[in-house]
Amino acid sequence: MMNLGKLFILLGIIFLVIGVIWSFIGKLPGDITWKKGNVVFHFPIVTSIVVSLILTLLFYIFGKFR
Repeated sequence: MMNLGKLFILLGIIFLVIGVIWSFIGKLPGDITWKKGNVVFHFPIVTSIVVSLILTLLFYIFGKFR
């Protein structure tokens, strides 16, 4: 069984990689940003659609090999 500490390190590295990738694709054209005073609301709808399509294709491809 994997040590709990190693598992947390692995999860931290995975989240770090996802965060770096998300910073590059996090604000695509079509995302909604609303600013009023000190409040900023960002709704990444196009980014969510793109990530969903990529994950759907990856799961479809991996499902074919199973």
